[in-house]
Amino acid sequence: MNAPVSILAPLDRATLAKVTLLARARGISEAEFAAEAIRAAATQQTDFDAFIQVGIDSAERGEVHTQEEVEAWFEERIAARRRG
Repeated sequence: MNAPVSILAPLDRATLAKVTLLARARGISEAEFAAEAIRAAATQQTDFDAFIQVGIDSAERGEVHTQEEVEAWFEERIAARRRG
């Protein structure tokens, strides 16, 4: 595992107070809480970017539907649900 590195991030007092309360409730330090939050945010953003790239790649391959096709698909789904 790589050796940990530190970053500085200025926080206003209200945010720091929230971090302190949340960290204490979990029995961890503010630094541990911040590291976990940064890891979670980085993972979420990376996953979202990958999800978006799937759509971009699909569009670049020409795998797209017109608005009319999508609307017709939704209308059929609604009709099928009403039929029961």
